Amino acid sequence: MSTTDRQAPLRVLIGCDTFFPDVNGAARFAERLAAGLVQRGEDVHVAAPSVRHNRTGSFVETIEGEHMTVHRWASWRWYPHDWLRFVLPWRARGYARRLLDRVRPDVIHIQSHIVIGRALAIEGAKRGIRIVATNHVMPENVLDFTLLPERAKRVFVRWGWGAADRVLKLASAVTTPTRRAADFLERSTHRRGVLPVSCGLRASNYTADFAPRTANRLVFVGRVTLEKQIDVILRAIPRIDPGLDVSLTVVGDGDQRRNLERLAGELGIAQRVHFTGRVTDERLRAHLTEASVFVIASIAELQSIATMEAMASGLPIVAANAMALPHLVRDGENGHLFQAGNDRELADQIEKVLRRSPEEYERMQRASLEAVRVHDIDRTLDTFQALYRGEPVAR
Repeated sequence: MSTTDRQAPLRVLIGCDTFFPDVNGAARFAERLAAGLVQRGEDVHVAAPSVRHNRTGSFVETIEGEHMTVHRWASWRWYPHDWLRFVLPWRARGYARRLLDRVRPDVIHIQSHIVIGRALAIEGAKRGIRIVATNHVMPENVLDFTLLPERAKRVFVRWGWGAADRVLKLASAVTTPTRRAADFLERSTHRRGVLPVSCGLRASNYTADFAPRTANRLVFVGRVTLEKQIDVILRAIPRIDPGLDVSLTVVGDGDQRRNLERLAGELGIAQRVHFTGRVTDERLRAHLTEASVFVIASIAELQSIATMEAMASGLPIVAANAMALPHLVRDGENGHLFQAGNDRELADQIEKVLRRSPEEYERMQRASLEAVRVHDIDRTLDTFQALYRGEPVAR
């Protein structure tokens, strides 16, 4: 393409209710998306909650090694959650109006329908700005932090999906990370034609080790919260043949860490379970490279970037047969699935992997590397750039 044929850069405003320094799948995706767009020459702005209530405004921040403008809106800590901050809903529309008048984006890409995304979508629609929406949120996932009584939770879920529908209808395109998540969103709202677009990752950033393992190390990466069901992994460990001498490293932090440490003590496995807390990206990748098996028991994954990172590190995966995880795990090829919540079956599937011959184990490693190739971040960026310009994309 000649210089004269090259399309002019787009001014893209990404609206996030969670963003750096938060550690979760939605935040990581938004960070990689924003950085990737900057690398491709787009003019990227991000609207996100402030890190502290009194530090608001527009800042040039370095995200994933790239410089971009991040507009931090005054936010408050939601104390039932271990890190979540939120912008007051009745102030968000005013923030959105002022930001849109100043930035004048060509397209708004919202990452949730909750507060910031909702405000930007409503105010952007009034101005005729193209809106692309990606859904990372299931109302069911936030029930543990609402403090609602059990009978009110069903009402909350219905309200949550209704609120999502009212925002998502303003978008010219709605995406979610997997086909199963797209089907779920279509069943829960009136939206149709939801596009599955992988969150993507740069597989070359991760290292696979094909040398024979000298220890049987399990690893989990993610938030240490209830919906991740890490307790199921802990309960499985005593069921595994003691001769395999299995250990578990939990990479991440969250409000359930103390409870899980107590459970490990009760199960008599405290010496074999290591909770790292938050770690650097470099240390996270090292934990993956050094492990033998990645284990995830979560039942609410819309994609699971952590599982893709483990695959890019050449690890066999043992995962719950729930939500999007079966899209990543080809049972018997790059890992095994187990019935969600069944710690006995989880133990059996872990043993299957650990008892494989070195040749069979390496075949599983290479199957993970092959399966993750379709989630390359460049394919994701190509798709969103087309959506931003209103161009057709392959379904």
